[in-house]
Amino acid sequence: MQRASFLNSKKRFYLSLIGVLLFLLALAACGPSAPDQSPANGTQPTSGLSGLSGDVVIDGSSTVFPITEAVAEEFGILTNQKVRVTVGISGTGGGFKKFCNSETQITNASRPIKGSEVELCGKAGIEFIEIPIAIDGITVMVNPDNDFVDCLTVAELHTMWSPESEGKITNWNQVRSSWPNESVELYGPGVDSGTFDYFTETINGESQSSRGDFTASENDNVLVQGIAGGWYSTGYFGYAYYIENKDKLKAVAIDGGNGCITPTDETINNGTYAPLSRPLFIYVRKDAADAPQIREFVNYYLSDEGRQLAAEVGYIPFPDEVYDLALDRFNNGIAGTLFGGDNPRHGTVADVLRGG
Repeated sequence: MQRASFLNSKKRFYLSLIGVLLFLLALAACGPSAPDQSPANGTQPTSGLSGLSGDVVIDGSSTVFPITEAVAEEFGILTNQKVRVTVGISGTGGGFKKFCNSETQITNASRPIKGSEVELCGKAGIEFIEIPIAIDGITVMVNPDNDFVDCLTVAELHTMWSPESEGKITNWNQVRSSWPNESVELYGPGVDSGTFDYFTETINGESQSSRGDFTASENDNVLVQGIAGGWYSTGYFGYAYYIENKDKLKAVAIDGGNGCITPTDETINNGTYAPLSRPLFIYVRKDAADAPQIREFVNYYLSDEGRQLAAEVGYIPFPDEVYDLALDRFNNGIAGTLFGGDNPRHGTVADVLRGG
């Protein structure tokens, strides 16, 4: 009996041991086989993107820079940082010079390409694909403590910024007689900026036509500091930078002929903030567009995620149709400009793309 009891106890011990081992094996099978490599924001890289590598070199507009930078950062996460995206700021004009010299594959532009730039690229054998990516509103601002400027007409902006005003219009009361007899301190983008081109053409009737006695900078942060730092300062730059610094600045409503309209997401998108709302672009070299990292970067830029990033940094996404039409042009390699050059087409962005 003692031997039988011993054997039964031994049998129960081994059965228990086997049970424990089986439990541990099952637990190990359910556990993670490797540390979690998912991006911090929860975005899972697709097999196609995570296998990409190479460079994407971009330059150009400071206005478009925040969108492209945001897209580049997220795209880097999706590719496990194997695609190196560099984004410079040379201004729209400076960016086109580099682009047409094959120094970059993509250029950011806060205005359509000019006829002279089309010619420059043509001489170098550079074809390009034009892609509208968002809407922006040029915002005119004053110091937040300014209690007399709430609205400016287009005519008053012309009085302040036209070449003929240099040395003549120096005080606020010369713009509107009820305003103080105090010096106007002017700040604006540099001459290589697409914002400068668009503003001068819209307000003064000719691109690059402006008084020269203002503080100019390609760095919008310098303009923020200048406008915010002077009681009688004023200046202009893109809406997104205003939103980023709205605690330091006061946006001025603009009367384009239908009353004073303040720039907001809604007024810029529906066109009532006229005439200072405008489309923004990227231009892609056609000879670079077939490179896998370029193709996927542009596709991501125009995806739902890319549009959301544009909104997050303060710009107004287009309706879905615009992105579908733009993506179709890109994927079919349709080169040339519809919005710029010497014979730009007119209408809504969707109308122009449909007609192209």
